[in-house]
Amino acid sequence: MWPFGRKNDEPDEPAAPEAPGAPGAPEEAAAAEPAEPAPQAPAAGPFDVGEVSPEGFDFSDFAKAKLNLGSILLPVPRVGDVQVEMGPKGPTMLHLITPAGRITPVAFAAPTSGGQWAKAAAEIRDGLAEDQLDVADVPGPWGTEIYGTREGIAMRVIGVDGPRWMLRMTLSGPVDKAEELAEIGRGVVARTFVSRGDNPMPAGQPLPVTLPPEMARQIREAYEAQQRQQAGDTPAPGAAEQ
Repeated sequence: MWPFGRKNDEPDEPAAPEAPGAPGAPEEAAAAEPAEPAPQAPAAGPFDVGEVSPEGFDFSDFAKAKLNLGSILLPVPRVGDVQVEMGPKGPTMLHLITPAGRITPVAFAAPTSGGQWAKAAAEIRDGLAEDQLDVADVPGPWGTEIYGTREGIAMRVIGVDGPRWMLRMTLSGPVDKAEELAEIGRGVVARTFVSRGDNPMPAGQPLPVTLPPEMARQIREAYEAQQRQQAGDTPAPGAAEQ
């Protein structure tokens, strides 16, 4: 599954950060430095499943479901839903969609010595700047976050080093919802579990993920129906995204 063929920590399509609920007309670019309040971490994660068991935690105050993606056990916020991007070969990326914007999780293999996020952050920062975002380092519960804005859209990248893994969350949405999205995104990070596995992998390679079987079936059928409709074979079905 996703990300197909990705071998490094480059940001996901930094040239076009978008999110549901973004203003119809571009706003003037906001200052890169987001306003306070100070960052908060409402739980103690992200967690490594080799160190703690997910069964010992109750996150129902924040999450309406837990989505098991194999290498990631992801809380689905009560204010959010799951969206899966589809391609000809299957799912390409999964997002959490909230009223404040979009959250995209990816976990990577990392060296036992740590430091993967610092390396990735430098590459992400340079990539966003090249795509003409106003970029700044901002403090977060787990250290430095990368925050960039362009034409009324804000992108925040949160990274956390774990034991032989790194978790990255990319948040994208309207500038005026940036702090609300940050609070939700940090809540997701703090309640996420990562399973690195024992297979040798180079640092920076995304950990393999899988969709739950029923979700995968529904998405596949919807995508196939959409393709038939676009070819003019059937009436318009429902959306292809779950």
